[in-house]
Amino acid sequence: MAKILIVDDDAQLRISFEKLLAAEGHEVRAASSGEAGIAAVRDDPPDVAVMDVRMPGMDGLTAYQRMREIEPRLPVIIMTAYGTTETAIEAIKMGAFDYILKPFDIPDILRLIGQALEAAQPARRSGAAAVDAGEGEMLVGRSPAMHEIYKAIGRVAATDATVLIRGESGTGKELVAHAVHQHSQRAERPFTVINCVAIPETLLESELFGYEKGAFTGATARRVGKIELSQHGTIFLDEIGDMPVGIQAKLLRLLQERSIERLGGRQPIAVDVRILAATNRDLEQAVAEGRFREDLYYRLKVVTLTLPPLRERQEDIRPLADHFLARFSRELGMDNPGLTGEALALLTAHPWPGNVRELSNTLQKTLIFNRGAAISREDVAAALGGPAGDAGPQAGSGEDLQAWIRAGLARHAGDGAFERLMDAVARELVREALDMAGGNRTRAAKLLGVTRPTLLARMDKYGLKVRATVS
Repeated sequence: MAKILIVDDDAQLRISFEKLLAAEGHEVRAASSGEAGIAAVRDDPPDVAVMDVRMPGMDGLTAYQRMREIEPRLPVIIMTAYGTTETAIEAIKMGAFDYILKPFDIPDILRLIGQALEAAQPARRSGAAAVDAGEGEMLVGRSPAMHEIYKAIGRVAATDATVLIRGESGTGKELVAHAVHQHSQRAERPFTVINCVAIPETLLESELFGYEKGAFTGATARRVGKIELSQHGTIFLDEIGDMPVGIQAKLLRLLQERSIERLGGRQPIAVDVRILAATNRDLEQAVAEGRFREDLYYRLKVVTLTLPPLRERQEDIRPLADHFLARFSRELGMDNPGLTGEALALLTAHPWPGNVRELSNTLQKTLIFNRGAAISREDVAAALGGPAGDAGPQAGSGEDLQAWIRAGLARHAGDGAFERLMDAVARELVREALDMAGGNRTRAAKLLGVTRPTLLARMDKYGLKVRATVS
């Protein structure tokens, strides 16, 4: 039996919690406001608190800060129907046990409360302190996968742990690195981005570590490298999987000894920087092939954040689209035309091999050629480089396919529905075959069991292109 405090202005939710938790054998107290919740903690500290964010008067996060002053080790679960990046990161960073979105499933909230109760006893014995709050950037996305990323940022930001950010190209790895920095105690210090691919190998070492006068031909004066210039700040090494092996050794020394040497120098220079790194490469394979140092690999992956591709979080496409349209409309000095339902359906069905970056570029292009009307399916298709057509059925259950067929029949009843839907399916078949064949049209034709001219005709019909120049 445990004492659990529920803080929420929704009377029905408080009653439901009381019945649910009482049936589990717990003692339940309820408060209808942040102020009342603070008073309850002061009068008789609970074992766990479950608290809403948006309430009349004092909001939940402010109330939580006040509760921490009274009972620093109280496990608190934050809940809200208005999930934002900032709320998620700030709640976890402040020390909240976890964060859950309304509406939630009963087993999920019971599981969280059980975990919080288990964590409460050792936390109280150890006197573990909560994490301070701070300001940071907003990431866009409401999917469960992104909320897990927000929580991870909140937990890791206040530490100095090295973070390896993994994910496909265009998933937003640099934005996550920015968020970690902005929520850290180094937020007022430099955030320096080094792209390990964009800088030639011959220059990368001097860019990072600097050099002494006379270190090489043309070194007429000492130059301080970007690591030194970022003292007490954060270095973000993008595309670290492509860093030359020779420079990897120097980076390893930085991580192990917190010191560097300039090119041509003999004295170690103490530096205090945090290292964040990102890659879309398979580092494990690179280690096995000798292209990446195993000791550096383990030094980098103290904490690993893996960003999901956009195709695995389709529920984020709408908020991302709204975000980009608002942003680009503002930058272009035009009204935001919005999206039609059919345009959104096409955006949602697209596989987005370029992820969020491709979505951003597509919407920017639609706005540039927009003439004031709401962005249509045809506008999106043109920006994607293909005809409007119907978006093909998404991968999923038989019910998903049936729903897609029914929607298509209703939309095109009496207007060539059969051909339209067959074309939509054929387009996806051709696209997937080309992807599986790595862009090789001959192999893609064999996969489909058609002749190469037939494949080329279909590609032309559907506006499909591949990057490969040899097939």
